[in-house]
Amino acid sequence: MLSSIFKIFAGDPSRYFYNKQSATITEINQLEAELEKLSDFSLREKSLELKKEVKNKTDLDRILPLAFALVREAAKRVLKQRHFDVQMAGAIALHQGKIIEMKTGEGKTLAATAPAYLNALFNKGVHIVTVNDYLAKRDTVWMGQIYYALGLSVGCITHESAYLYDPTYQGENSKSQITNSKQISNSKFQILNDEKDKERDTLGAFKVVQEFLRPVSRKEAYQADITYGTNHEFGFDYLRDNLVYDPNERVQRGHYFAIVDEVDSILIDEARTPLIITIPEAESSDYYRFFTKIVPQLKQDTDFNVDEKLRSVTLTEEGIAKVEKILELDNLYSPEGFRYLHYLEESLKAHILFKRDKHYVVKDGEILIVDEFTGRLLFGRRYSGGLHQAIEAKENVRVKEESRVLASITFQNYFRLYEKLAGMTGTALTSSEEFDKVYGLEAVPIPTNKPMIRKGLPDLVYKTEDAKWQAIISEIKERHQKGQPLLIGTVSIEKNEKLSSLLNREGIGHELLNAKNHEREGAIIAQTGKLGAVTVATNMAGRGVDIVLGGNPSTPQEAEKIKELGGLHVVGTERHEARRIDNQLRGRSGRQGDPGSSQFFVSLEDDLLRIFGGGRLKSLMTTLNYPEEMPIQSKMVSKAIESAQSRVEGFNFDIRKHTLEYDDVLNKHRSSFYRRRDEVLKLSENNGLEEFGRQIIEKVLINIINFSNEDLKKIFTALGIGEEKFDLEKVPEEDKFNFLISELKITYQKIKSEMSEELFNLSLKLLILRILDALWTEHLENMEYLRESVMIRAYGQRDPLVEYKNSGHRLFQDFFNRFESIFFEAVFKMKKPVLEMAGQPKKDLQTFKKVGRNDPCPCGSGKKYKKCHGK
Repeated sequence: MLSSIFKIFAGDPSRYFYNKQSATITEINQLEAELEKLSDFSLREKSLELKKEVKNKTDLDRILPLAFALVREAAKRVLKQRHFDVQMAGAIALHQGKIIEMKTGEGKTLAATAPAYLNALFNKGVHIVTVNDYLAKRDTVWMGQIYYALGLSVGCITHESAYLYDPTYQGENSKSQITNSKQISNSKFQILNDEKDKERDTLGAFKVVQEFLRPVSRKEAYQADITYGTNHEFGFDYLRDNLVYDPNERVQRGHYFAIVDEVDSILIDEARTPLIITIPEAESSDYYRFFTKIVPQLKQDTDFNVDEKLRSVTLTEEGIAKVEKILELDNLYSPEGFRYLHYLEESLKAHILFKRDKHYVVKDGEILIVDEFTGRLLFGRRYSGGLHQAIEAKENVRVKEESRVLASITFQNYFRLYEKLAGMTGTALTSSEEFDKVYGLEAVPIPTNKPMIRKGLPDLVYKTEDAKWQAIISEIKERHQKGQPLLIGTVSIEKNEKLSSLLNREGIGHELLNAKNHEREGAIIAQTGKLGAVTVATNMAGRGVDIVLGGNPSTPQEAEKIKELGGLHVVGTERHEARRIDNQLRGRSGRQGDPGSSQFFVSLEDDLLRIFGGGRLKSLMTTLNYPEEMPIQSKMVSKAIESAQSRVEGFNFDIRKHTLEYDDVLNKHRSSFYRRRDEVLKLSENNGLEEFGRQIIEKVLINIINFSNEDLKKIFTALGIGEEKFDLEKVPEEDKFNFLISELKITYQKIKSEMSEELFNLSLKLLILRILDALWTEHLENMEYLRESVMIRAYGQRDPLVEYKNSGHRLFQDFFNRFESIFFEAVFKMKKPVLEMAGQPKKDLQTFKKVGRNDPCPCGSGKKYKKCHGK
């Protein structure tokens, strides 16, 4: 607290950290003249010598000035770009495991190369996390030139494939390959870069980007000194690595240091959505198609109530009665009717809370989720819990089967696996509290290289949405006639297309950018800064791109003309729930000292103010007698907007905190389970599974030794061990354990003798892992059901989280007990197909009583009961 107060009184907070690092930056600068004299070969040799010096993490701080100076010199040679001193300050903060806030256009991508290089010298691998595959590829090729010049390898992980940066590789179809990489000189790098400058694509990357990415296995890409990739790919690879049956199939080599680009988007905006790996479950499409027809028969405020703040829909007594009548049920909440409630609730959510072209789009017969923060389509992602199926039924496309969860993790818990974590963004300080509380990360602002001269014009607030749109059209028309380039930001595809139609009606030519036409994103962004350009975009235009005044390519004359007109003008058509998203939109203009301006147009009917504005704004709507076309000039309204955003941010923070608290419970189970699974793989490699199996057999026998002789005989007969001579009545009580363990060992050895040593170990490993994985899938489902059920306990004045922890702990204790019991039963039947055996662990017969024919079979097979044990 005192530190924060000191920073405030010390002046510009963005200079505070920079000034503290001035001595180190001076030391880096003093090395520049010496390194400039080195040849390319000597520069690389000096880098490789430095790598040999690093024996532990403390060495990194000692060599930081030289390492950073080497990176700066390499960048000057291969990119013709020199790190500014402010970029070096940002690089130091990243190395220290901090989050840096650097304004748009200040070169975060280049700043990250210094700490990435320095930490890669420790030889444990550095991950640089981007928000999409395109940026991962772009930065691998763009920044890869620096690392390559210094003797380090660079990998790239994308959804489709994996690559290594290799300037000798010029694409699969190229006939002329560079055969000797040592011959690549300064001039060669210069030629490559000049070619890229000639063919720069529309996002500031290169059309030739693919030419220098050599396809490799994912494992090879992770073995590189530095690996670029998206948060999703890093997270999914971690989950997949913990599902392998052979340690050699793992692709990642640990979690040492990660630098997360657009860190607020990845660690905050996406924190509520866990990464999930699933397998298909029994089909339930008919139910969703049936219930999507029921929903239109229900009336809001009569049959159900909607809470837009909590994004929830709840049935009323009248609604329950109506549904029971439709379904011809006596009680919807009875065991027979309870499963229908799930389909109904998800169908209600799909119809009431999820809007087409806002939350999702329909494309080629599929429902594609729209990321509400970036405006991009999330290919391959599906809503969980049946919601996606409900939306598919609502939109009358093919309803795909529901899935069972094999593995899951939140981004919060994935990124907390790293020994050291850092991040960078243009908008970090508004979320500094969350970064500190959740990740233990300090957010520091970095000053701009040149003074920022962008004008932030005050909000214009209108009484109605129609009046706001008319004012926006007038503003666009006026500035467009002067030739000033305009970027208009909208919060959804729906509003995006609405504004486009209004502009068409006025005859104003423009480009439209949203998730539906993302293929043209590059071409559109390239021309956004041109004279007279009007671009209407969703939040897609807010991340990872620079808008060049005059367009790309541009002439100095055109750029100068646009500067005279005031630079790029940004119009916000609505305030976003998070101030960061608004700031990202503003940050599209005024880069690197360029002129620019921004202004938001707001109406009291916008969702943010309507839902979170409170009663005072509603009274304003009725009491203020402003003409609709006149913007409201009221401090009260401005404060209400800021207050609403602050409340939403706090509300969303609470949701993410709540999600994390529950996932932390499951994370302990996950860590323990993965450790046990890893032990099995290690034992398998060292031929230790046979003894592992013997210990489980002995432990289970100790637990059942006090059963009656009749029950014991039934158990052993079921295992194929009991014969005529198997007469426990004749065995003295004190010898019973030794007798039984002897019989079990004989059978165990007999099974082993019927297979080769290799086949026996393989069968044992497969058996153990299949049982563990099947039980883990079931445990994840049980924990999800538990989470839903503990909420009801709050009505009994009990803390749901405490109940979740306690009940979850008991479930997890039972997890390993059940594993041992199932293994004991299955191991003596290994003569049957192991995969079939282990995939369907049997349970106590009591669990099969009162199971509906269409319910999932309790054995965990994933089939309906009637098609499995109910045959």
